[in-house]
Amino acid sequence: MKSGVGRFQVMATLQAARAKLLGLSLVSAKSWGLNRAIYIAAAKRGFKPGTSGPTKPKKYAATFAEYHLGEDKAYSVKAAGRLLFTIGGEIQTPDDFTRQVAQRFGGTFRQAWAEAMDIVRRYDRAVLEHPDDFFAQVYRPRRDELAKKWTAAAAR
Repeated sequence: MKSGVGRFQVMATLQAARAKLLGLSLVSAKSWGLNRAIYIAAAKRGFKPGTSGPTKPKKYAATFAEYHLGEDKAYSVKAAGRLLFTIGGEIQTPDDFTRQVAQRFGGTFRQAWAEAMDIVRRYDRAVLEHPDDFFAQVYRPRRDELAKKWTAAAAR
């Protein structure tokens, strides 16, 4: 296992649970969660979207579209009949989610996923649909607590 569960993995997991609860399939929800974690990490480092528009993955340019989850927005493609999300021309796949997020939990990702789903179920749909409310009410108050708890569980 790598160095444990960090804020990036907490964000990806909670965002995926949010997307699942708001109606995306599990595959699409995991893609959404990883996409949003990448986007927020880039924004934190000062990334500013360019004026030339989003980068479209060449192979999937025909299915490239803007996707709205509540008031949040990301870019999507259809790949093998699945709705997946993309940032910077890179598609966030289920394998990417496993490698960048789930593996950091050791063998405890299923328990963390169940906890994440329980957490997001406690909130009104309006909170889950608004990205700032989700960040402020769901993610921020518990990000460090969950990272610590999920890292400890993975180390056992």
